[in-house]
Amino acid sequence: MRLLRKWMMLAAACVIAPVLAAGTSWAETRVVFVTHGQAADQYWSVVKHGMDDAAKTMGVKAEYLAPETFDMPAMQKLLDAAIASKPDGLVVSIPDEGALGPLVESAVKSGIPVIVIDSGGSELSRKLGALLYMGQSEYDAGVAAGQRVKALGLSKAVCVNHEVGNVSLDDRCRGFADGLGAEVPVLQGVMDPTEMKGRIAAHLAANPDTQFVLTVGSAGADPALAAVDEAGLGGKIKTGTFDLSPTILKAVVDGKMEWGIDAQQYLMGYFPVVAFDLMKRYKLAPIADYPTGPGFVGKAEAGSVIELAKQGVR
Repeated sequence: MRLLRKWMMLAAACVIAPVLAAGTSWAETRVVFVTHGQAADQYWSVVKHGMDDAAKTMGVKAEYLAPETFDMPAMQKLLDAAIASKPDGLVVSIPDEGALGPLVESAVKSGIPVIVIDSGGSELSRKLGALLYMGQSEYDAGVAAGQRVKALGLSKAVCVNHEVGNVSLDDRCRGFADGLGAEVPVLQGVMDPTEMKGRIAAHLAANPDTQFVLTVGSAGADPALAAVDEAGLGGKIKTGTFDLSPTILKAVVDGKMEWGIDAQQYLMGYFPVVAFDLMKRYKLAPIADYPTGPGFVGKAEAGSVIELAKQGVR
């Protein structure tokens, strides 16, 4: 009898173990992010932070892939490899429809659900068959920025773009000009802060009537502040920027910058992980876009947000 009982227990274990293993394998959701922004970048590090936090909370496997620089052929290769790996969910930014649109469309047709974040917008996301778009209307955010500068009684401005050709950043400058109601030159910048500062300083020297400098991201904000200070133009030229960082928020608190435009990109990393896990487990699918911005963080709000920015969530 004792031998029979041992045999029955062993048989039960043999049956239960594969079931548990299968259940564990089925339950693990795998999500892949493919973006044009490096995780070390101030803006995109917040996206990755949101992704990592959600993955830890939900017990999901999440991967973040991006080219070393703004490089569409390299991003195409990463996206193609991600699609071939057949994740449970794909999160992608689309700064260039021509280069990335067909790949996103092929992912959808192969049965991989897609959420578009940051770049691409609602119309393109729907066109390609994505579930939804998370982010802000970059053009409308630019318009709002231009209107704010116009309300200050200013009309001579420059838009500093560190990734000319990135549709979303181009839209920020285009919207800014339309909101300001004036012609705004676009200064082509770079990721290197020293060279960026030099280009901004040269533009200000050649255009002494400039009243406002708008940067389309934190990559240009710090160099712009440095260029204005070194030229002795602090208080004479006003500045504003898209995106937030501790340095930007400190400048806003100190009155050196009017505002930072917050896209709340932590949500772009966190929400898709949760959404895809719910889709796999319970067949629950989101049905509407999720606007995360724009939100203008001025002097009144900046102080309370600095610590959150240092934690990598704003």
